[in-house]
Amino acid sequence: MKVVVGITGGIAAYKAVGVVRALVLAGHDVHVVPTEAALRFVGTPTLEAISRNPVTSDLYDGVAEVRHVALGQSADLIVIAPATAHTLAKLAAGLSDDLLGTTVLASKAPLVVAPAMHTGMWANAATQANVRTLEDRGVVLVGPESGQLTGADSGPGRMSEPADIVAAALAAALAANPDLDRSEPPVVDDRLAGRKVVVSAGGTREPLDPVRFLGNASTGSQGVALAEAARDRGADVVLLAANLEVPVPVGVRVVAAPTAEAMLAAAVAEAADADLVIMAAAVADYRPAEVAQAKLKKDDLGDVLTVELVRNPDVLARLAADRPRHGQVVVGFAAETEPDPDRRLALGRQKIARKGADYLVLNEVGFDRGFGPGETAVTVIDRDGRVVGEASGGKPSVAAAILDVVAPA
Repeated sequence: MKVVVGITGGIAAYKAVGVVRALVLAGHDVHVVPTEAALRFVGTPTLEAISRNPVTSDLYDGVAEVRHVALGQSADLIVIAPATAHTLAKLAAGLSDDLLGTTVLASKAPLVVAPAMHTGMWANAATQANVRTLEDRGVVLVGPESGQLTGADSGPGRMSEPADIVAAALAAALAANPDLDRSEPPVVDDRLAGRKVVVSAGGTREPLDPVRFLGNASTGSQGVALAEAARDRGADVVLLAANLEVPVPVGVRVVAAPTAEAMLAAAVAEAADADLVIMAAAVADYRPAEVAQAKLKKDDLGDVLTVELVRNPDVLARLAADRPRHGQVVVGFAAETEPDPDRRLALGRQKIARKGADYLVLNEVGFDRGFGPGETAVTVIDRDGRVVGEASGGKPSVAAAILDVVAPA
């Protein structure tokens, strides 16, 4: 079935990723049409990666293909989630000043809308009149739910959960066209539903003065991929971010942890009620003993600068030793420059014995490998030093393979 998912510019746009993913996993051909405002909340690369189709919001792209009507004409189902108050008003008035508007007007497919907005906007007489108009035309509305909104406010206006939206959308499609294939029910990956997963990513930076620091080459690519993979399996994900050089994923809670000491504090706090802790960040082993409060001047220091370093706390060992709950799984990472696989494995076994983690993800790094968004190769060992998993390829596929080992269904 060809499904168009419209995403409009509300804070709930991040939840639309779950709607798209569930429809894709159910075997449907999903095309995302975001508004320009929606792209301020969720980026095009994320939507293209999840939908597996190109994404455009420009009404004037693909004019030769008559794209502004072709999408709607070919769709079996259109879902708009979230639908803001502005979107409801445009739909009710039949406005078509963007690609989503023309797609809806050109289509005869069932239209399912999931409103999301502040309680006051939802209760407004104009919004309620627009809702009645849409329902009179046969539009299926899902939600909104009552609950915590942005900020301190609470009440009706929260977007329904992706699984509920997908279920209602597919039911509407089947009601409109009973001949559609019923053999592929919606599949939502919920292997980690109800679990809290803490992932650290990036590289800590230890300040030398207000403008300089000691750092490392980690970009956070693998840790972010792990956070996204856990999110896509239904987990409640907290990302401990150490100076990321890649975009922060949507749908996860981010806690800044720029230094080793900040990482320790954040990790201890968030691990208190976590089911799975994955320490993928590169945490500096040492920090300057003294941090200058003003910029160090080379003219004052001379030709040689000697910096005294002190050892940082061992975050992974601390988490493994002080587990706050029974059954919590702690996973560490070991980036090694040793090129020989057997020697590298021996180093990994020594490290997991020292740290006390449940699993260790071991990979080879160097000036031209391991770091950044490119491909990688990892070996996963358990606390007894046994190899329990291996994976290679892009960071997302490796992240999925790691989760298959450390957090099986």
